[in-house]
Parts: sequence; C-alpha cells; structure tokens
Amino acid sequence: MESLWRSVTGANPDPSDYAGVEFWSNPERSGWLTKQGEYIKTWRRRWFVLKQGKLLWFKDPFDSSTSSAIPRGVISTADCLTVKGAEDVLNKPFSFELSTSRDTMYFVAD
Repeated sequence: MESLWRSVTGANPDPSDYAGVEFWSNPERSGWLTKQGEYIKTWRRRWFVLKQGKLLWFKDPFDSSTSSAIPRGVISTADCLTVKGAEDVLNKPFSFELSTSRDTMYFVAD
C-alpha cells in the first residue's frame, strides 16, 4: 500500500523507468545509503539496488525482493552528469552528490 504523500505528489517512478530490470534477482550492487529527501529535506536510510544501468531505491531490502515490488525512486546511470564527493558541502563523512539535468541529490554511505 503506497503512502498518501506519494500518491498525492506523484512521487512513484514511472514503471517504464525500470521496465525489464529484474532488480529482485542478482543485483550488480546493493546496500544501504542515507538519502536526502526530494521534497522534505530530511535524511532517510534506503536500500539501493544497482542493476542494468538503473539505480533503484526502496524503504528496506524486503521491498525489493519480489517482481511486484515498486521502487521509491529510479535513476538511470545514463542520466548522471556528475558524481562527486560532498563531504565539504554536507560536513558528513562518506557523502556524495549525484547530478542529473533535472536534480542534484545527496547521499551518505555508512
């Protein structure tokens, strides 16, 4: 069941953004990152999966374990313009910035 906030804001990614990507099976990389929210700038820990040039995130690992799962967000690596350290910007160790033509997102690794 999706949250009211996500349904009102249209925060769900378009299924065509990850069509054909079997993220629930043998991801190339997966793990926890803390991500700054897009609308409300709070920090949330999310489970990330990298597969077939798509970076998808979920609330927790169990959310990504079935073919019927819906990611909370998707970024195509082809859309990334820059990925660079952001420790000086955020004053947090192991932080980085990912920029696309539409957004700049911040992440912190453990």
